[in-house]
Amino acid sequence: MKLLIKHIKIEVKKHAFDYLLFFTAGVVFLTGLNVFRGERLLEFIILLSFVSFYIIWGIYHHIIEDSLHMKIVLEYILIGFAILFLIKVLIFP
Repeated sequence: MKLLIKHIKIEVKKHAFDYLLFFTAGVVFLTGLNVFRGERLLEFIILLSFVSFYIIWGIYHHIIEDSLHMKIVLEYILIGFAILFLIKVLIFP
């Protein structure tokens, strides 16, 4: 467990801007959902925008680390659309 925490601390220090950008986008996403509560189309557009940002951010992050592979791109796309599907089905029926 200590090794994991140490790795996370090193990773956050190394890529502080990337994680700050992702955290800020998450806050904007949640704020947007709260502001437009009840507007189904706008909620879906905000959700789709965040998922798209997540995929692009993941690709950018791995380009910077020089560890981008097609497998990683596919992983970000699948996780993004799984999140889109789950939130759409479970939270916005």
